[in-house]
Amino acid sequence: MNVLRFSDLVQQGQVAGKRVFIRADLNVPQDDSGRITEDTRIRASVPCIELALKAGAAVMVTSHLGRPTEGEFKPEDSLAPVAQRMAELLGRDVPLVSNWVDGVVVAPGEAVLLENCRVNKGEKKNNEDLARQMAALCDIFVHDAFGTAHRAEASTYGIAQFAPVACAGPLLAAEIDAISKALAAPKRPLLAIVAGSKVSTKLTILQSLSKNVDGLIVGGGIANTFMLAAGLKIGKSLAEPDLVGDARTVIEAMKARGAEVPIPVDVVCAKTFAADAAATVKAATEVADDDLILDIGPKTAALLADKLKAAGTIVWNGPVGVFEFDAFAQGTETIARAIAASPAFSIAGGGDTLAAIAKYGIENEVGYISTGGGAFLEVLEGKTLPAFEILARRAAG
Repeated sequence: MNVLRFSDLVQQGQVAGKRVFIRADLNVPQDDSGRITEDTRIRASVPCIELALKAGAAVMVTSHLGRPTEGEFKPEDSLAPVAQRMAELLGRDVPLVSNWVDGVVVAPGEAVLLENCRVNKGEKKNNEDLARQMAALCDIFVHDAFGTAHRAEASTYGIAQFAPVACAGPLLAAEIDAISKALAAPKRPLLAIVAGSKVSTKLTILQSLSKNVDGLIVGGGIANTFMLAAGLKIGKSLAEPDLVGDARTVIEAMKARGAEVPIPVDVVCAKTFAADAAATVKAATEVADDDLILDIGPKTAALLADKLKAAGTIVWNGPVGVFEFDAFAQGTETIARAIAASPAFSIAGGGDTLAAIAKYGIENEVGYISTGGGAFLEVLEGKTLPAFEILARRAAG
């Protein structure tokens, strides 16, 4: 995908003295008193801001935070805690600017944080007048918020249409590169792990991937629906019987291409959904009517681990069992450690996936960890994200 990159503009000496508007993703979790509880997104935004400052730009940064009502600013919507943390990370003052749409005073070599962009009327519906006002603030617009790349809003899409120059920041560029490597030009075999509670929420992803991947590993409630499609009994496990036909279609589409959806050969069952429930390993053919399947079994996990270690590319979205309960975490841990040990290029995304990566401490062994939940899922669905589309269009001239 051909987009203009901010790092290239810096190298070409086109940034000094310019007004640079960075759309970052600073939507961090906070406790009831407004204290930031996890600052990964702020830390991830720093390289782009530092790049602009070192190049001598006048830097404006904005982001959304929470779900404010447009046109009605409340104290809890403020980016003030973010400005404070950003100042600490940058080692410099970062003033917070309110009511910024009509103009911002910032000198080259300085950075300001523009108050919560979702408070601006017309932001979510990509109002053209608002987008043009934002674009008029800058010489260069830098999109560096992959977590918002699937939304066409004024501060993510509209401004990119009308700014004199629109480009991708280092975070967004890294996502584009990783996604292209994993899906556009993957090293084979390409294996995808798609897990979660419901087929319905990921059916379009499964259908899209089934046309491209060499193996589609399903887990969680999704695997139970596929087990039904394969003619197996699943007791009282979470599943969607009305989507068995769709699951069967995916299996058959894969088979027709010489690819496969490995169905579990053994599972870990319990009688109740609880952390202290007794876990029993059973063959997939021996699930009782009152059983709940809460994880894949050790044989299945070992078979899948062998496939992952022989893969060329791995796309991972979702744990394969109820990994929050230790008795039902072995399947996910085996998969995670196999991905870590595999020579394949791996890309992982989604909140539960990131939690599993953190739990097993394999962050440095995964090729690329995607920062955007919804955006990552839409890419897996085969959709072109609005941010990618507009930046590619602007790069094409």
